[in-house]
Formats: sequence, structure tokens, C-alpha cells
Amino acid sequence: MGKIKIISGGLLSSVQDAGRYAYQQFGMPVSGAMDTHSLQLANWLVGNTGFEACIEATYLGPEIEFLSEAVIGITGAHMTPQVNGESIFLSEAVMRITGARMTPQVNGEYVDMNATISVKKGDILAMGTAKKGMRAYISFCGGINVPEAMGSKSTYLRGKIGGFEGRKLADGDQISIGEKRELNSRIIPPNLIYSYPEMNVIRFIVGPEINSFEIEGISTFLNSVYKVSHQSDRMGYRLSGPLIKHKKSADIISSGIALGSIQVPDHGEPIVMMADHQTVGGYTKIANIISVDIPIMAQLKVGDQICFKEIQLKEAQNLLTIQNQHIKNLYNSK
Repeated sequence: MGKIKIISGGLLSSVQDAGRYAYQQFGMPVSGAMDTHSLQLANWLVGNTGFEACIEATYLGPEIEFLSEAVIGITGAHMTPQVNGESIFLSEAVMRITGARMTPQVNGEYVDMNATISVKKGDILAMGTAKKGMRAYISFCGGINVPEAMGSKSTYLRGKIGGFEGRKLADGDQISIGEKRELNSRIIPPNLIYSYPEMNVIRFIVGPEINSFEIEGISTFLNSVYKVSHQSDRMGYRLSGPLIKHKKSADIISSGIALGSIQVPDHGEPIVMMADHQTVGGYTKIANIISVDIPIMAQLKVGDQICFKEIQLKEAQNLLTIQNQHIKNLYNSK
């Protein structure tokens, strides 16, 4: 059994896996990682199953001391991670994709952030402020040893359930992790790493209350650029931009909320439902973001720009099938 110590918890670091399912009927949100794509990639780097719990770091990452040897992986947002003051750099291939600047280590070698990393007892991992993206994922070979709550290790912060004592990680916390084992170094293929463009095109299928909106309102939604507002968190992202007009009221009889649902209350600003979203809601839903674009949405930070593009359900299903096949092929590779 290994162990880590949280020297600094950063802005918001928590233990997250794929989330807890089959409990929404009782009012319990799924929660889990905001970016499940990066979660799976991080776990592949260290030989875990795809949805083992990782540390999800938000915008400003944690500082971690390793109290034993470990094998780790870091994916998602670029938080300029360092081990003992030496930067973990992006490989040349990844640099070409992301446009990130690369600098050699003292020994002239490069270490890819999206690669297997071995650390020794006493090493300190320090994560900075996100330069690109919003959330980074730190995986540990053998996983994170915290109790499961309703079949999941994920932290539901509002309910103080799961994860490490049901809360975000704080200075001084000591957490058990799996034991280090022999593992061949792995590097994530560049085509699976998000490129963080200036303008993010988010695809959707139409929502169940689309007919509650004026034609003008639908046109506004389709043809406008929106920004992520400061009123955004793991529960939902409020977007600032042109207001969307309803035919009458935004209120409906409360109905189920799916991940990626875009609600439009009376004020006309769309709100995207994210990992900690409520199970039911009483506002009209104009659209639902497709599954493969939820991780992209999760990596947006305040001020980032997005526009929306409608696609059909069949195309959304095909895109998800292709993405799942890429992950399956990765896990089946040697």
C-alpha cells in the first residue's frame, strides 16, 4: 500500500471516478469526473481500469508529496506540473497539436505530461495554474484507496458524500494509493488529446422543449457566440451572450435532467448541466450536448468562447461509438 500527502489542495481538487449510477431515482446526482475522456486516458497510463478514481484538479492544481514510490499519469488541462522543481514537458508530437511551448530538462530529455511517470519516495509533484483547459487528472497505479459510497469513490461536494471524507482535498490530508508495480512506459497518442482551440464548437441534438422557444430565439441560439460566465461550477455552466426568447414561460412541470442538458430559464441565458447536476428541473431545455463533447465543455474556463452546432441523433451515436472504439483499442494495445 502506498501513500501520498497533500501539501496544498489547490483551488478545488477532489477524488472522482465515473460517478454513481442507479440512484438518480432517489435524487442522488451521478457526479464523477467532469472530463471522463481524460480520466480514462490517465488511468491507461498507469495500468488501471478506465474509470478508476483519480484526483481531479480544477484550474489551480495541488501540491503532493509521495510518501512511497508510485507510478502516476497526468492528463487534461496543462497546469505546468513539476516534480521536485523540474517541469514535466509535453512531447514534440503533443506540442504540435496543442501549440504549447516546450523546454528541455537539465539532462536534455523530454517527459510528456501525457505519459507514464515514475516518482520516488519524498518526491513532490507541484501543479500550477491551468494555461490551457480547466481540469487535470492525476492517476495512480493501483488507484486511490477511499471507501465507496453507493458503488462509487466520486466526491459529491454538495452532499458531502464519497471521495475523501466527502470534501475537497485540503492541506495535510494523507491518502492511501495502490502499490507501485512494474509497468512499461506509455504515451497517449496525440490524436486522443484535445487541442484547446480559441473557438469551441459544441454539438447538440434538439431538446424536448424546443417548441417552447420563438423561432427568433432558436436562431439566436444557433448563430451566436457565448462565453462561459463566472457563475459556473461542477453543477452547471451559465453562458453569457444574446438572450434566447421563449414563446411564453420558461417554466414546465419538473422532468428528468440529463448530463449536457441546456436549460433556458426566464432570463434567457442558457445553462449547461454538468456532472453534479440535479436529477430533475422545471425549466425548458432547448438542446442536449452530445456525449463526446461533454469532456470539451468540462475543459472550458471563465471567458472561453463557444458556438453551437446541431447534429442528428444517429450521428451523435456514431461519434460516441467511434470514440469508445478508440479508447477500447488503446486499452487493448500493448
